[in-house]
Amino acid sequence: MRAVDVIRKKRDAAELSREEIEFLVRGATTGSIPDYQIAAFLMSVVWRGLSHEELAVLTEAMLRSGEVLDFSALRGSKIDKHSTGGVGDKTSPVIAAVVAAAAVDLPLGRKRVYVPMISGRGLAHSGGTLDKLESIPGFNVNLPLAEFRGVLERCGCALIGQTPEIAPADKKLYALRDVTATVESPYLICASIMSKKLAEGIDALVLDVKTGEGAFMKSEADADHLARLMVETGTRMGKRVVALITAMDQPLGRKVGNALEIDECLDVLHGGGPPDLRELSIELAAWMFVLGGRTADLAEGRALAAELIASGRARDTFREVIRAQGGDPAVVDDPGRLPRAQHWAKVKAVRAGFVTAIRCEQVGLASMMLGGGREKKEDAIDPGVGLVIERKVGEAVEAGATLCTVHYNSDARLAEVTDLLSRSFTLGDVAPESAPLVRKILGAD
Repeated sequence: MRAVDVIRKKRDAAELSREEIEFLVRGATTGSIPDYQIAAFLMSVVWRGLSHEELAVLTEAMLRSGEVLDFSALRGSKIDKHSTGGVGDKTSPVIAAVVAAAAVDLPLGRKRVYVPMISGRGLAHSGGTLDKLESIPGFNVNLPLAEFRGVLERCGCALIGQTPEIAPADKKLYALRDVTATVESPYLICASIMSKKLAEGIDALVLDVKTGEGAFMKSEADADHLARLMVETGTRMGKRVVALITAMDQPLGRKVGNALEIDECLDVLHGGGPPDLRELSIELAAWMFVLGGRTADLAEGRALAAELIASGRARDTFREVIRAQGGDPAVVDDPGRLPRAQHWAKVKAVRAGFVTAIRCEQVGLASMMLGGGREKKEDAIDPGVGLVIERKVGEAVEAGATLCTVHYNSDARLAEVTDLLSRSFTLGDVAPESAPLVRKILGAD
């Protein structure tokens, strides 16, 4: 078999066999096929797409390129959640703690749900769960697999980054996609996400597919297409998968930036927090309970998630996870121990009215420019910087009122950031109609 023949076949829109796809993935992983040929294959996928069978085979070949974790010794369901990313998207720490906290008082016939969560770094304007968790002093997201397993068994959840053993083919393919303008292909996105998630040894997966100005999938049609690909791929591989298409037309919650977002997660776990963040966290946790057999239906799942927050059990679970992963557990009750920026500035409204829109992607870029994200791969993260959205869509403002507070340590780009943020808020005379946070649910049957 020759790589050039397989590339030509896909270029000409023919369907590849299992053997051909496995040959390419194996060659990419071992380096026996040169990067320029793998890059050519990736571009052929961008242009020609993949059939459902090809996509399932590609995903399986990528996940089988490394170790597939086995948590069968843990009695209960193993479930994860994945978000396609957005601005202020901070549900993962909340959800992991809520679901893990449901381990006690199990009704007869119901299952304990474990959450082995392998997350990622920030990408472009969107934040990354690992960067947020690392703002907790001492928190280690680079646990060896044996320690990851131990934390999962003790606490019911564990949150780490991708290890060298997990889907190494994805790491190679993603590096090439990043430099060959092939990142946006929904087929390659699906294979990348699902290969890593299914390699976790999970039984089920809840997907949060973002749509809107601050998402990678700007249109609902594109989000729907990606969600359907991921649900079908996971189902073909014997997993229970549900996808929620959710709004990312404005930041989720009010805080954007690593330590600021952990602070807001703690607000939710203490029973407060912004309504949209609380609502989405409970909804996603409820689906994890349903897929994992912990609750009989979604209503029971929502009620259980809300009770675990109200009782403090979810908060206590998160404290134990932080301790188990080397972090400072005192931040749970004293968020002032989190990194803080030294300075702040305000972006003010030039007129009275209502916030009718927020350019969500620009808000994410502003946080990144402050040091809250990486403009280049080698950039260091400043965990204390970020933004607080003081007025969200639909809220009234007076002339001179604060729209956004900027938390910063260096004023080198402050003028550029505040100008970008001032242009990110649209004000009008009439408040817009509110739109649902969850737009559509796929794979629920």
